[in-house]
Amino acid sequence: MSSLRRRKPINESSDSKHNEEEEDEDHDDVDADGDDDVNGKNKKTPSKIKKKRGEKPPKQPKWSCMDTCCWFIGCICIIWWLLLFLYNAMPASFPQYVTEAITGPLPDPPGVKLKKEGLEAKHPVVFVPGIVTGGLELWEGRECAEGLFRKRLWGGTFGEVYKRPLCWVEHMSLDNETGLDPCGIRVRPVSGLVAADYFAPGYFVWAVLIANLARIGYEDKTMYMAAYDWRLSFQNTEVRDQTLSRIKSNIELLVATNGGRKVVVIPHSMGVLYFLHFMKWVEAPAPMGGGGGPDWCSKHIKAVVNIGGPFLGVPKAIAGLFSAEAKDIAVARALAPGFLDNDIFQFQTLQHVMRMSRTWDSTMSMIPRGGNTIWGGLDWSPEEGNSCAKKREKKNETQIADQAGSENAVCKAKSANYGRIISFGKDVAEAPSSDIERIDFRGAIKGHSAANTTCRDVWTEYHDMGFAGIKAVAEYKTYTADSLVDLLHFVAPKMMARGTAHFSYGVADNLDDPQYKHYKYWSNPLETRLPNAPDMEIYSLYGVGLPTERAYVYKLSPHAECSIPFKIDTSADDEDTCLRDGVYSVDGDETVPVLSAGFMCAKGWRGKTRFNPSGIRTYIREYNHLPPANLLEGRGTLSGAHVDIMGNFALIEDVIRIAAGASGEELGGDQVYSKIFNWSEKINLRLDEEIPVHSSR
Repeated sequence: MSSLRRRKPINESSDSKHNEEEEDEDHDDVDADGDDDVNGKNKKTPSKIKKKRGEKPPKQPKWSCMDTCCWFIGCICIIWWLLLFLYNAMPASFPQYVTEAITGPLPDPPGVKLKKEGLEAKHPVVFVPGIVTGGLELWEGRECAEGLFRKRLWGGTFGEVYKRPLCWVEHMSLDNETGLDPCGIRVRPVSGLVAADYFAPGYFVWAVLIANLARIGYEDKTMYMAAYDWRLSFQNTEVRDQTLSRIKSNIELLVATNGGRKVVVIPHSMGVLYFLHFMKWVEAPAPMGGGGGPDWCSKHIKAVVNIGGPFLGVPKAIAGLFSAEAKDIAVARALAPGFLDNDIFQFQTLQHVMRMSRTWDSTMSMIPRGGNTIWGGLDWSPEEGNSCAKKREKKNETQIADQAGSENAVCKAKSANYGRIISFGKDVAEAPSSDIERIDFRGAIKGHSAANTTCRDVWTEYHDMGFAGIKAVAEYKTYTADSLVDLLHFVAPKMMARGTAHFSYGVADNLDDPQYKHYKYWSNPLETRLPNAPDMEIYSLYGVGLPTERAYVYKLSPHAECSIPFKIDTSADDEDTCLRDGVYSVDGDETVPVLSAGFMCAKGWRGKTRFNPSGIRTYIREYNHLPPANLLEGRGTLSGAHVDIMGNFALIEDVIRIAAGASGEELGGDQVYSKIFNWSEKINLRLDEEIPVHSSR
């Protein structure tokens, strides 16, 4: 008992002394016997009793959130590489075999089908890519871009975005004063067909069309990709790179080396506006123009086949310039509040995107043109009465004529005020114009500038506005196409000073006015004439059947030192007026509304008008969107989406037939699913050369 009593203080000691006790053999024997606790205070748990002699308790591993993220990313990478390995290891015919086993035999690609019909390559083809889809590579850069000489900064894998994001933003931005290269940086367009065949690995742009043209005999000597730096204003591509001169000389070479056959030009998206600018530039006298003379287009161009052309601009461009977002970005912000506004790896995402994109003068080429005459006012729009119903059928010209005038009687749906392209609040978007109290923002005094302090690295011109300027924008309540240009001048004066030096957004009263000889008007079809080329044809090919952004409901965002003060209100919804996640939608290809893609060929250029004095024949070919039946179809062969339509079999077949010599009449004339002709008739635009009569509308 005496020995046990001497050990009692040891058992009542702290945990550290208890661990020393376990190392002692005698103490372990006593603990195992359970005789050391006389007062019942220090009883051992069963787990402690079973511990082996001399063994310390294992430490529990700490698992952090970063560990979880790393494991998750690692698992995704391993699965991705495994699938990629299996895909490359399988026989080339296996995917087709699986697809045919599920869906049945696939139709022949258009090139194969038309080759069986006897079609052969005839007219040389010129591709004109649009904004974003053309690759850009580095020729000179800062120290942070070491090792990237002639590597793609845009297009390809986009690996440098993740490795060095701020360095990438710096090199993709243009000078904010000149709209040209910053000092010490040279980024240039990739040349050749590879410039825009794929935007990223596996994501085709022109590749499918090129492959199908090759099946009827086309090759490198009969195809030319008119690659250009899509960030620059159209005239600056000539100033810096002589791109317009290169296009001119290459077209002349194609005609000369192919038996005098004229070229078929195929522009896509913003490339449509770029080539419209080119057709004026090439005939204009030097030094502003190319000096080709008034008959150059007539001698060298058989047809211009425009795909997804934003002839009259797109409202989506306004959202991008105003708040660096569109529908997809706005929804992402709603799903993950604050994520895109946070500093991710020292990269405030939306602010840096805005800073970069506002140096790209080309984005201002797609601001809506024609003002309220085209896009509508506070109480009207050409698409008023638009229904969100998806069911549609193909209409020939007779059915189009029969349908004219009947739209208002048929459509009983609640109509959206599409003319109000930006509204602050859903109530403002829906209220009668007489009930809206507006305070003009144009003379508002802006507040204190924070641009030279904490927000220096993400300066977007909003920091020069202060609370007073931001409040003035919101108190104007709602903006139509006429006031949008003034709005952008107010919130981004430096950007718009460059933009309005290169682009114009109005409607010409008198096209003989000498001012319209300036290049800033050449890409606006409402302020310039088509060339004198009566034998040339112009096509407008575009997708329909997809909700396309037309107007927006905005709200003020919570103020932060470096934040963008406006954002789309994703809580605004109304199925009756096609309002979802703060965005009013109309028919189109997800990017370009039908009105912008189709109006010029439906009315503005149809027949002999003041915009088309030689009577160039125009045709509309619409392609109703049908999603892929299953995942194995990829992006689908019946898609009407803005980029995916480049893989649409029906469109490719039309393009190949035109390149092989077919005329618009031989294609079947117009192919229309939308209400473009009805909507065009609602637009009161003067088409003759008489003295202008101003509408009171």
